[in-house]
Amino acid sequence: MGISLFDLNGKTALVTGSTHGLGMAMAKGLGQAGATLVVNGNSSQQKIDQAVAYYQSEGIKAVGFKFNVTDEQDVIKAIHRIQTEVGHIDILVNNAGIIKRVPLEDMEVADFKEVIDVDLVSPFIVSKHVVKSMMARKQGKIINICSMMSELGRNTVSAYAAAKGGLKMLTKNMATEWAKHNIQVNGIGPGYFATSQTAPIRIEGHPFNEFIVNRTPAAKWGDPDDLAGAIIFLASKASDYVNGHILYVDGGILATIGKPAIEK
Repeated sequence: MGISLFDLNGKTALVTGSTHGLGMAMAKGLGQAGATLVVNGNSSQQKIDQAVAYYQSEGIKAVGFKFNVTDEQDVIKAIHRIQTEVGHIDILVNNAGIIKRVPLEDMEVADFKEVIDVDLVSPFIVSKHVVKSMMARKQGKIINICSMMSELGRNTVSAYAAAKGGLKMLTKNMATEWAKHNIQVNGIGPGYFATSQTAPIRIEGHPFNEFIVNRTPAAKWGDPDDLAGAIIFLASKASDYVNGHILYVDGGILATIGKPAIEK
């Protein structure tokens, strides 16, 4: 019984922004639990094809679809294709996102709006058009990828923090409206992870590396594979009565005020 609670065989999972980084790590976890992956990206078909090939090399069933998550008509067409060519979507992971690191007083309005559009509006658009089939079938899992910036602020990430804070509350409202249809909507808030993007600042002696290691009770950066358990839990039968929750996978950062610089 314990194993079947986390079994995703026969399920189809659409993961937006799943061609690289943490999105790829989470999608891989879902695939290893048995789900068929629908890989999404918008940069190039080649990048999507490379990601699909990687998943397949890991023994995971995967197909790729290029579409822009901020374009409602593009989303509608893509979902129709997925439902026709692959099947109904059982699990939706709204992972696609961008960040622009600019001091608030210097940020262009257009740049602020672009971050909000990708990080907050797109989960609304994609969920709106995926959930209707879930409602008809009386089951579904939607997982929004939030952030520690859903709870905390930090210099130069104002638009990202505003979007991720909004996504936290959108998650709760989705759960409020759709729970009666046996649809669970939750979020994951990743902490700081060791990825190719963070490699330049994870060098020993780098100020930000020292800050993260000292600020995190676990005293280390997360491994992307650490997200697999959280995503499988929220996508599986094991979380059927968990709704409107944000699961922070952060090594304990949000649990503490931190430690004095002199503390060892």
